[in-house]
Order: sequence, then structure tokens, then C-alpha cells
Amino acid sequence: MKAPIFFAKILLFGEYGIIEGAKGLSIPYSEYSGQLQVGGLFNPLHRASNQNIRSFLEYLQKTALSLNWKTLKTDLDQGLAFNSSIPQGYGLGSSGALVAALYHQYALDKIPVKPTPNLKEMIALKKAFAAMESFFHGQSSGLDPLNSYLQRPLLIHGKDRIETIEIPLAQPKGKGAIFILDTATQGETAPLVRLFLEKMKDQKFRNNSFPEFTAQTEHSISRLLGGQWVALLQSVKRLSELSLQHFKPMIPNAFHQFWKSGLANDEYYLKLCGSGGGGFLLGFTADWEAVQKNNTNYPLQAIHTFNCD
Repeated sequence: MKAPIFFAKILLFGEYGIIEGAKGLSIPYSEYSGQLQVGGLFNPLHRASNQNIRSFLEYLQKTALSLNWKTLKTDLDQGLAFNSSIPQGYGLGSSGALVAALYHQYALDKIPVKPTPNLKEMIALKKAFAAMESFFHGQSSGLDPLNSYLQRPLLIHGKDRIETIEIPLAQPKGKGAIFILDTATQGETAPLVRLFLEKMKDQKFRNNSFPEFTAQTEHSISRLLGGQWVALLQSVKRLSELSLQHFKPMIPNAFHQFWKSGLANDEYYLKLCGSGGGGFLLGFTADWEAVQKNNTNYPLQAIHTFNCD
């Protein structure tokens, strides 16, 4: 089987807001990836993946999706598995990459990847991916598999308006950085989304705090796309403050103080990477070297570097 590789994704901006139709920005992250393979059932991880896909198949057969069921079943009997380095429960789209891979390999009326996919095609893909990925999360927007399938940054304007875009090129010698912090714990999306939806019933939060949160998200996206790094850090700082105030249950307890320290000394600003609860946190700093030097106890990794000059 000559199957393509599908990357992880990082939701830079839009956590929880996109549920309510607000803007978001998602990028593919090639550091982690997955690929369908046949054979190798002697490997325990391979066997577990094969069984997971079998359970997934039972679910998919109850949907209206048009897949090549016969070939998929044959491949499963021959040891089909998803060989993936994408950690599960980390907000990096591990299930999204699997969905994208299965769709690419077995969809009968597959919408092919194009350099510039049109909105109609992306909405159709998103709908199909949402139906598939709901097996893993109870409910899915379909955006993670879409990002993995297209392997392009996605600007999300709302539930039915998406476009592929380019983000400013990373500066190899850039002093500032967007980085990820490994919390070494897994997160669960579904219960945190339920918590957020419950919070939205609070009229004060819905009418006052949440609009400010989505406004700062939009500012951040616009400033990042425009390469306005100083202004970006200002809006991210406010997002970090709002997240600590309103989304504290989504931040692992062990990182509350580290989160606060960055805000207090303006060395870095943290935000959720997806739904939170574990996995990775996202960080933004104007001085990446200082962050690394002063926080050696934390596993940090730069994903994009820039200059504030």
C-alpha cells in the first residue's frame, strides 16, 4: 500500500470560539504524522490500531458515507493499521489524521486535494469528516481532518466559511517564537466542550466576556497574518488573561503558576492549544532564548520563529 502521510494540526487561535461560529486559524504540523500501512500484526501497537479501525468501521457502516467497504474489510484482514507518531489526547488531531487517511484511501466519490480548493468542496469535505470523526468525540466540526487532508493553513471565518491561506514565513534566526509546552498529560475534548457550553448559559459571560475573547482572537489572527508581531503579543497577552479568568478548568493545575508567571513578568504568554485539559499548551514570546534559559524544567519546542523589529 502506497499511502500518503498525513500531518498533525495545531489550532493557533479559535479554541471554543469556533463552536459558536467565531474565527479560527489552524495550521498543519509536520513534526507529527501518520500513515496507513498493511501488515505487521506481530506488533502490539499495530494490532491495537487494527482493532480500533475495525470498531471505527462498524460505526462508519451505520452512516450515509460512501466508502469502499469491501476493500477496507480486506485490508483490515491483512493487517491494516495507522502508523502514527501523533500523541492522542494532545489537541494535535490524531483522530483527524486517521479520518483523513481513511477518506483518501477508501472514499468512493473522493474530493481530491487541489492547490486552491473552493468553498463548496471544503464544506462538503468538512461535512463528511465531521460525520466520520464524531465516532471519537461524540461531536466533531470536521476541521481537524480537513486541515490534515488539505495540509494547508485554514482560516475559519465561521461554520460554513473557510479558506486556505498562507502564514508569514518563519525567520530561522528570529528572536521571538510561538512554542508548544508538553504538559505530559492527556486531555479529553468532550467533557471540556460540555463545560464550555454550560458556561455559555451564563448571560454575563455570553454577553460580555466571551465577545471580548472572540474579539481578541480576531485581533490575534489578523496581526499574525499581517506579520505584526508586537501587536500580536499584545492581543495574545489579553487572551492569556481571559483564558486564566474564564477557562481555568481547561488549564492543567500544575501549570497555573507557570501561566501566571509569564503574564507577571511579560516573558511569555500562554494559551490553550485546542480544548486544553492536557496535551500541549501554546506559548508566545518576544525572547525565545530567554524563555528556554529561564525555564529548563519545562519541555518547550518552537514551532514558528519571528522578529519583532
